[in-house]
Amino acid sequence: MCGIGGILRTDGQPIPEEWLDAIDARIAYRGPDGAGRFRDRVTFTDEQGRQRVVEVAFVHRRLSIIDHKDGHQPMVSERGRNESEGLVAVVFNGCIYNHRELRRELEAKGHRFVTDHSDTEVLIHGWREWGHELRHHLEGMYAFALWDRSGRRLHLARDPFGEKPLYRVDDSAIREGENWSVIAFASERHSVEQVPLPRGRSRGWDVLEFLQLGYLPVHSNPAQDQVEVARHSSVTYTSGDGLISRQTMVQGRHVPDFDPRLVEEALEEAVRRRLEADVPLGCFLSGGVDSSLIAHFARKHKPDLMTFTVRMPDARYDESRHAERVAAHLGVRHQTLDFAVNPAEDVVHLIQTLGQPFGDSSILPTYWVSKAARQHVKVALAGDGGDELFFGYERYLAARPLAQFATLAALMPNGLLHRAHSKSRRNKLARFIDMARDYRSIGIVAMEVIFRPREIKELTGRRPALPQSPNDGDVIELLRDLDLDHYLPGDLLRKTDTASMAVALEVRCPFLDADLAALLNDRPVDELIPGGERKGLLRRIARKYLPKECVDRPKMGFAIPIGEWFRSDDLPHKGSGMKTLLLDHLNSAEPFGPIQLNRKTVQRFIDEHMSGKRDHGQRLFTLLTLSIWARGAG
Repeated sequence: MCGIGGILRTDGQPIPEEWLDAIDARIAYRGPDGAGRFRDRVTFTDEQGRQRVVEVAFVHRRLSIIDHKDGHQPMVSERGRNESEGLVAVVFNGCIYNHRELRRELEAKGHRFVTDHSDTEVLIHGWREWGHELRHHLEGMYAFALWDRSGRRLHLARDPFGEKPLYRVDDSAIREGENWSVIAFASERHSVEQVPLPRGRSRGWDVLEFLQLGYLPVHSNPAQDQVEVARHSSVTYTSGDGLISRQTMVQGRHVPDFDPRLVEEALEEAVRRRLEADVPLGCFLSGGVDSSLIAHFARKHKPDLMTFTVRMPDARYDESRHAERVAAHLGVRHQTLDFAVNPAEDVVHLIQTLGQPFGDSSILPTYWVSKAARQHVKVALAGDGGDELFFGYERYLAARPLAQFATLAALMPNGLLHRAHSKSRRNKLARFIDMARDYRSIGIVAMEVIFRPREIKELTGRRPALPQSPNDGDVIELLRDLDLDHYLPGDLLRKTDTASMAVALEVRCPFLDADLAALLNDRPVDELIPGGERKGLLRRIARKYLPKECVDRPKMGFAIPIGEWFRSDDLPHKGSGMKTLLLDHLNSAEPFGPIQLNRKTVQRFIDEHMSGKRDHGQRLFTLLTLSIWARGAG
């Protein structure tokens, strides 16, 4: 796990060192164990007889997990098996879980490795052997940049689920055949946006999309201008005639025959793959199905496994006692960690680190558990992806009734229902009615929004051109696809990466294993939720190994009472400071910097929340982080 960045320049001018310094300064926290830089300059004659110059520079910050001695970066190989295989350099963030198998395969093809067991070197030899097909061979979480001097190519790639971030900007549109002179890339959005490109650039984001979702989506359209490299994709810049940029998409693996027994085997193998580390490794344990199954299989292959949970500052959101029961059942070394929380300071720190607004308040407990676990381990396994792959969210089961009864439900009044606690059935019914009112215009997307279209219109004066879900197909599958394309990479994995890397902790997610996902891909919903039970197939596996109370207890989720914290700074469960922070930002002269939002509408959200008329906790957190970002960006 590391921080990467770099610049490719084709206009003959040198890359200023201060540009690299700007990138390096923002990614430094991601790699406390080492730093390195690489430069290369190539002069060539193009097909028109013109002399051209290409210069490339990489920067790297290392969090050392595998092969401390030989795994330093940027990793440079001067030549391959013959003269046609020239210099290749790479900077890499993540972990290739099948690197040992790939090393053996590549060695059999004549490649000579110089490191003892670095997974980074597999990328160099794999590129020489397979080129753009390299990603078909990788099982892992990764974002990497690779420079091939012979082809004068810069290749950027990102893993299938978007576990590791990768941002890039250039001084032209990213479309086939258009010219550009500079491209900058990095693990951090703010890094690339600080590089002073010589011409106009394609960058930025739409505040309407952010208000809708509470995060900046990763667009999956390869032709769309975007700052973030899409998951499951690559971009190759070839410096030559026409200065071509090309994007390719990885095809998903296909498994024609489905046997539920294979799912358990694939999950165990996914956990086993993620246990290699030359540093202490543990497992987050909440006591729920996902983390408990991961801990079970990890304990099978690592008998000295350590598991961790944190005691949350509010008993209603604390799962530590459930985790302790599961840990005792599994026989693992378990620690319940207590820690001092300061949510007001922590949220400012996290948004400034992320370099963009982020409306999911669970980034705070994710940061706290990462910070506590980092005192004991440098790598932790987590359960991200289980709810998406196995249909674990309550909204999946609500999707069909919404589609069937949206017109009728939209006629129901819900004003008084919103006064209820955010986790109560009354409040859930109120939210269902809100979804029904928007379902006819935006489809299943209505189940995902933070601010509803009419509220965005009130805030901005513009009605968002919101994406509509397809009309054909099972609405549960459509909603799950929406989560895999947007919510998982844009929210959950971005949250996990930010919160863990802020304390130099590597987090690995067994549920995001390519072979496991391939088994579940395109399977009928009823096979994965037999009997209409959320996560039913996974629960059947869990019942073989875990206590009944673990498998069948209601899903709690990783949440905090953010709405209550906004109403009072004097709370026994340590929400102190959040109300002051909220009002300080939203009542300031220019709370959102250059972004103009209707102040009266913002004040209405505040007043309704403080009076208890509505619970706008999530909306206010979204606006707060927008303000924190705007103040830092200014």
